[in-house]
Amino acid sequence: MILASLIGTYLDLLFVGAGMYSFPKRFMPAVFPIHILFTLCILPLCSFIFLFISRRLSLFHRSLFLLICSLFAYIAEQTAERLGLFIHSQDWKHEFTLVGYLFFLIVIWKFYHWMEIRQNESGD
Repeated sequence: MILASLIGTYLDLLFVGAGMYSFPKRFMPAVFPIHILFTLCILPLCSFIFLFISRRLSLFHRSLFLLICSLFAYIAEQTAERLGLFIHSQDWKHEFTLVGYLFFLIVIWKFYHWMEIRQNESGD
């Protein structure tokens, strides 16, 4: 969950700093340019749920689940934009979110799987 939070925070800082998007409604706007509650609470929680479900799936079903989760993020982003929680620049394409979350979830899964293997190898 820490890795998910770190990746999400740094990517948001990068994209907000580059002017690709902004968060007009966020916690402590004078302090944080990003939606810190999303990156510290919502993203790790969603990553936990993703890992919890993914551990029980076969490779095929996990791959399908990855695509569904990425599609959900794609739709959720557009919904957040309509609600005024998110503003994108003219250069932003929502397909970036679809592909970005696909890669994000793959990295989270690979890291989790690697840590699980390392733990099993150490006999713990």
